[in-house]
Amino acid sequence: MAFAVTALCIRCKFQDCLQSCPVSCFYEGENMLVIKPEDCIDCGACEPVCPAEAIVRDNAPGAEEWVEFNRKYAALWPNIRKSGAVPEDAEEWVGVEGKLETQFNPAPAPR
Repeated sequence: MAFAVTALCIRCKFQDCLQSCPVSCFYEGENMLVIKPEDCIDCGACEPVCPAEAIVRDNAPGAEEWVEFNRKYAALWPNIRKSGAVPEDAEEWVGVEGKLETQFNPAPAPR
């Protein structure tokens, strides 16, 4: 079992989840984070601290597509171990629908 980040993270990219993760299973894209399913120990520490409520358990309805999405981008993006800057307009993007189609950037976070 594992957790996955959904499109609700796009443009928010809060990093409270990262700070709560004991195994460093988060990977960073230009405008969102993902969880590498194989590294997640299913502790659940990340889910309740996400301000955007963007993290789901892999057995939640509709989660399968997000597990695969997370797996794909975790293989392409760098592992993030320290919190960085949260976008200035992050709060404005909480709960906005359709972000995957209109706002997702597949590029890795700049280093």
